[in-house]
Amino acid sequence: MTGATTLLRRNPALLPTRSGARLRTAATALLVTALAAVIAVTLQAGDNKHAAGRLLAGYAVAWVLFAAAVRTVRKLPVRTATFLVLAGSAAVALAGLTAPPRTSDDMYRYAWDGRVQAAGISPYAYPPAAPELARLRDEWLFPTEGNCGSWGLTRTGTGLCVRINRPTVPTIYPPVAEGWYLAVHTLSPAGSRHKPLQVAGAVLAFGTTVALLRVLRRRGDPRRAPARAALWAWCPAVALEAVDNAHIDTLGVLFLVLALGTATAGTRRGALLGAAIAVKILPVLALPGALSGQRGPARVLRVVGAALATVALAYLPYVVASGPDVLGYLPGYLHEEGYDPGDVRRFALLRLLLPDTAAELTAAGVLVLTGLYVWWRGDPDRPWRGALLLTGTALLLFSPNYPWYSLLVIALVALDGRWEWLTVSLAGTVLYLAGPLLPGFPVQAAAYGVAAVSVIVGACLRSAGVRRIHSGRTVAPRWYTKTRHRGLPSQSER
Repeated sequence: MTGATTLLRRNPALLPTRSGARLRTAATALLVTALAAVIAVTLQAGDNKHAAGRLLAGYAVAWVLFAAAVRTVRKLPVRTATFLVLAGSAAVALAGLTAPPRTSDDMYRYAWDGRVQAAGISPYAYPPAAPELARLRDEWLFPTEGNCGSWGLTRTGTGLCVRINRPTVPTIYPPVAEGWYLAVHTLSPAGSRHKPLQVAGAVLAFGTTVALLRVLRRRGDPRRAPARAALWAWCPAVALEAVDNAHIDTLGVLFLVLALGTATAGTRRGALLGAAIAVKILPVLALPGALSGQRGPARVLRVVGAALATVALAYLPYVVASGPDVLGYLPGYLHEEGYDPGDVRRFALLRLLLPDTAAELTAAGVLVLTGLYVWWRGDPDRPWRGALLLTGTALLLFSPNYPWYSLLVIALVALDGRWEWLTVSLAGTVLYLAGPLLPGFPVQAAAYGVAAVSVIVGACLRSAGVRRIHSGRTVAPRWYTKTRHRGLPSQSER
């Protein structure tokens, strides 16, 4: 008689019953269904200008349901959990399709850039309000009737009413993003407006779920793969930012998951990482993670060289068409958002401890040191761990106002399982929605401060758990889990 059989006979409660598994499956399905319903209802509340409080309340309920669903799916058999993760990912994405954009008007620029390229014009050549593009304007993006003060509409100095933000400056987006806009426009039926971009966002979100499941089953722990993938698949931020607002960041997230999860440190990983960077610059923070433990100059050069070559090749046709104008509004955007040297609108947490003049230098120093640590001491078998550390730290230090920046963090959390970093996404949403409701209150510092404390507490609890395992206090439960997974499936797993 094996030790595992003895343990099960002495403790029959450890062996799940078929009815118990069914109950947990039903509970998980119910929680995910409720999550999708709450997201759909929340999106009907209105936009962030007129219904920020209702959006925030619904978002909070959705996060509670999300946390409960992720907790229950961990106890299900792998096949059942995988099915529920995929079905739930589709349901959450469909919920994000139930309303037009609610908290961001970036999607309208995407649609315009696709239309401009379809007409054979570089998106970097002219701003939307330029008279050279007047023939491309339609009633949807350039309404001539109704109130131009409605959400998502703005009026230029010449009196032009437009649904595109910053209509007097050229686009900011890198070339792979522009290629995506052109592809979506080309495949979209005439007059379909915003919906094709949302559907494309849903496809990317679901595709990222599939990629995460594949990576986690092949390179991680197959038993935990569904629960970790659910951290992305069911996350309310994905429904709101990747689908409803259709942020292009999701395409970069998919490229990054493929880069870190399906490729070793070489040319292929570098090319995929370069594609992610050419969607949006933020994935460059994952470069040290992609190089984790790679100290040989040849491997480093292959990754970095392939990334740079991919970015250069993506830019090449646009450089030929527009020359140096391919930078678009990027320099102006960095100035507008407070990233200029000497600007202290960022670094909310550091400014609680340091003079404003020292916050920027300290943030840069912390990022450099963290990047070097990740590259030199990171785990080459888990490159996403170092990428999460550096990317999450950067968002904590810079405390951005835009929650969609954290889509990258959510995917890295799903790969690594360190759920405490999800609070970075929550902090961005709280700042974005609650900031205008609480004038004078330091929402930025408070939101990101809570996130930083949560990350520290989570790391301490995780470290304490590892120490307990090494001390031998939890040997039996750990041994039992491994033994049951390998050779003694429960009735529900059979």
